[in-house]
Amino acid sequence: MTQAQEPNTGNDQVVPLDRDSFMQTMLRELAGVLQDTIGLRDARGFVSIVGARMGDAINDTYRRTLGSDTLNADQVAHVFVDLKKRIDGDFHVISQNADEIVLGNNRCPFGPKVRGKPAMCMMTSNVFGRIAAENLGYARVRVDESFADGHDRCLVRVALTRGKDQRKDEREREYYRVGRAQDHAAIED
Repeated sequence: MTQAQEPNTGNDQVVPLDRDSFMQTMLRELAGVLQDTIGLRDARGFVSIVGARMGDAINDTYRRTLGSDTLNADQVAHVFVDLKKRIDGDFHVISQNADEIVLGNNRCPFGPKVRGKPAMCMMTSNVFGRIAAENLGYARVRVDESFADGHDRCLVRVALTRGKDQRKDEREREYYRVGRAQDHAAIED
């Protein structure tokens, strides 16, 4: 049988399996095993590591493509929307100012398989956080609503400035530019 031929399943129906659905199922099951085995908090930690690495790689790709060593806030917002569109998400900017980018999403790139697996939202948090921090110096990402938690959309806030009296909750993660002395000083404040 050549690769182009469909297997005969006995009733001439095509098996609804392709690379994307396979990968979505694999990621969902991996997130589920992590959540069930080590708990949601630690599962989010593992997914965060992968998301940070992916965020750095995606950031490097966009910088090279745009021919810039650093992206401004408008470019960062565009990158968020563009990268999610490329992986079949439906993100859009709800609002943007010097302090914050608020994004909405009507379709999760992970599809319906994300339901009940909130650890997978750490991928979005870390990718957005790493890109914003590496270009703008700082980011604090909070996922207010998500398909994973049963909402009918995602709502993601990316704060671009540090507030002196802002209280961070468990839905938020802070990100800093890596490798510059002035940013390490800010971490120690």
